[in-house]
Amino acid sequence: MPDPLADGRYTLPARLFHWIVVLLVVAQFGVAWTMPEIERGTPPLGLIAWHLSIGAAILAVALLRLGWRLSHKAAPPPMTLSPALQMLSRAVHFLLYALLIVLPLMGWANAAARGWPVTLFGVIPLPGLVAKGSALGRAMGDIHGTTAIIFLVVIGLHVAGALYHALVLRDRTLQRMI
Repeated sequence: MPDPLADGRYTLPARLFHWIVVLLVVAQFGVAWTMPEIERGTPPLGLIAWHLSIGAAILAVALLRLGWRLSHKAAPPPMTLSPALQMLSRAVHFLLYALLIVLPLMGWANAAARGWPVTLFGVIPLPGLVAKGSALGRAMGDIHGTTAIIFLVVIGLHVAGALYHALVLRDRTLQRMI
């Protein structure tokens, strides 16, 4: 089998991790926008339970993806970007990884502060990150929503970059992940 790195593509596991995260994030935002408003005493049922479980799945897959990325060399990027755009690209990718980990941790801490159970894939129960009633956990819930908006902006920058590569530079960067 030919080496995917030789033709500039990412490895199959790297591509699968990427697209699984994309699907989970799309599902997560869909659930987040349609779930009921969370107030004091709101039970973690229905869409709220789904939101918690999808968040745990995002965290798990993001950590696996990060582990894969740290232990496997990425295909070299095309040399079509200026140094400034290369720096922007690295910053956006760093923020994507960071937010894929930080956002679920914030939600998990908030759930623990509320006394809500969090499960991975709806099956594996996860321990609480903070004690029930924790002020830190409650604060994480307040910050979680704002951070999710920042995450959407970073995703938008990532998509804009992919489109710039595909439509302006025509350098096959987008094909590396497909």
